[in-house]
Amino acid sequence: MTIRFLKTKAVLSENCTVEEAEEIVQWLINNPKAELNMREVTHLHTASLQAIAATGNRISALPNDPFCAQALQRLGRA
Repeated sequence: MTIRFLKTKAVLSENCTVEEAEEIVQWLINNPKAELNMREVTHLHTASLQAIAATGNRISALPNDPFCAQALQRLGRA
């Protein structure tokens, strides 16, 4: 996966693996008002989903992949 951490947004793309889950959650905790852009995500490991669910950050762009988008919509922050 590629993660680009910007000032107020994290842009995730491709395959979100278990290895990136800790990095994602730490950044989201340290940036509680930041948003996630996940438009280019093609696969979302459950550890990454749990990391995202554990924070209150807004998802500004859901993945184009319907399965990933549906899982994230259930968090109610998109």
